[in-house]
Amino acid sequence: MIALDHVTKRYGNTAALDDVSLTLGDVGVTALLGPNGAGKSTLFSVVGRLVQADAGTVTIDGRDVAETPSSDLARTLAVLRQDNHIAARLTVHDLVEFGRFPHSKGRLTVEDRDHIERALDYLDLEPLRDRFLDELSGGQRQRAFVAMILAQDTRYVLLDEPLNNLDLRHMTEIMRLIRQLADEWGKTVIVVLHDINFAARYADRIVALRDGRVVADADVSGFMRPDVLADIYDSPVEVHQIDGKPVALYYE
Repeated sequence: MIALDHVTKRYGNTAALDDVSLTLGDVGVTALLGPNGAGKSTLFSVVGRLVQADAGTVTIDGRDVAETPSSDLARTLAVLRQDNHIAARLTVHDLVEFGRFPHSKGRLTVEDRDHIERALDYLDLEPLRDRFLDELSGGQRQRAFVAMILAQDTRYVLLDEPLNNLDLRHMTEIMRLIRQLADEWGKTVIVVLHDINFAARYADRIVALRDGRVVADADVSGFMRPDVLADIYDSPVEVHQIDGKPVALYYE
């Protein structure tokens, strides 16, 4: 379980996270939603120890993140940020191989290579294994990054806005893969999204932040209500049932 206990992170006079207490990892897929600047990416960065909280603690399976050795943390938690600054002239295989570094320290074993090949095969990347990242479409590149996370083989997977800059078909493809990570690979996935309806379709639990605070936390049926969504986004939102699934509609 990932537990945040009274976590605060400030940038100047602005509280990106304001005394947040929250547990994550109780279900397969948890979606984090909220307006821009709500604190979603900051929460990820604090959990993944990419930035240090000003107050409070984060524990993963009872271990304080601030005191956990980096190698141990990387074998427990995988974080895919939305701004992946990795050299474009890497091949797909090279990228996926990076996922094994916490285990192999650069000296690949037979087990490491098995994980790499399994991830490439599962994400249908075998035909692209020798292609450079800058030769791929946006959807193919995102699949390659997901394969890297899969090869890392951690219990917890944090994905920060993995649908950015993708078209509708590729967004759907990535969300299906996220669902499969939980259902077929047994991963606990926490994903930052902007699209309410993708969250409702593929997540088990939805947590919403606003102004650095948790303002809603429920399963899909409890979250997809006009009053809840209006409080989060400060705008009227209608919710309709289409083929038995809740769909949020916004009209100006």
